[in-house]
Amino acid sequence: MTSEPEEEPVSVLQRFEKRLEGLVEGAFAKVFKGVVHPVEILNAMQREAEAHKAILAGGRTLVPNRYVIDLSPYDHSRLAPYAAALAQELAQSQAEFIGEQAWTVYGDVIVEIERGDGLDTGMFRVTAEVYTGGDVAPVQQPGYDAPPQYAPYDQGGYPPQAPVSGGGRGTVRLVSGDGRTYPLQMGSTVIGRGDQANLRLPDVGISRRHARLDYDGAQVVLTDLGSTNGTMVNGQRVSAVALNPGDMIQLGTTTLTFRVDG
Repeated sequence: MTSEPEEEPVSVLQRFEKRLEGLVEGAFAKVFKGVVHPVEILNAMQREAEAHKAILAGGRTLVPNRYVIDLSPYDHSRLAPYAAALAQELAQSQAEFIGEQAWTVYGDVIVEIERGDGLDTGMFRVTAEVYTGGDVAPVQQPGYDAPPQYAPYDQGGYPPQAPVSGGGRGTVRLVSGDGRTYPLQMGSTVIGRGDQANLRLPDVGISRRHARLDYDGAQVVLTDLGSTNGTMVNGQRVSAVALNPGDMIQLGTTTLTFRVDG
């Protein structure tokens, strides 16, 4: 009696590649032109998790749950239309990998794709952090080589920026359509509907970590964090943009007006 040979289990990387094939109606095939750059990123994320394991009480193994992928300015601008979809697939695949290893994370696995101004074309950097809902603990920022492969896209990156108010001394705030006011503090403010957001909005169209506002006292830069439904400013979808007084920000069904007083 002969038995059928057992099929080899499908790996996380193979499932990831399969999902990419059908993503955005094959757009990835054109963008990456046969180069498996997304798999290289996922490989790097897996190495980061493996390299920064910490043993908790009870023998559980804690690994980073937040991964920031910095791309060169050129590559970031070319990937911008697909950044949200790619970040979501990377997060899902990394969560599957961590689950297969029986490791522990705090909360959800988060992936953010950002612009790395110090990187040459074809380079990317992975930053892995343990994110607990407040402060984060960075663990490493190595660089990896990857060939350039993206198609042009002119909305990515930061446009020329002007101070939001004279000398940066005004009160900077967001005002919702129903009149609620959200003052902005210096530093970074994450907008979303999850526990990890600094500014939480009860809107099912908003991702848990949807967008980030960076305020340095002179200007405010809005960055989409790979959200599912995207971030709009004055009707235009953006990846990162410097805000001007009166700009209308739309996240899900929520509209916020950027105001500067003083």
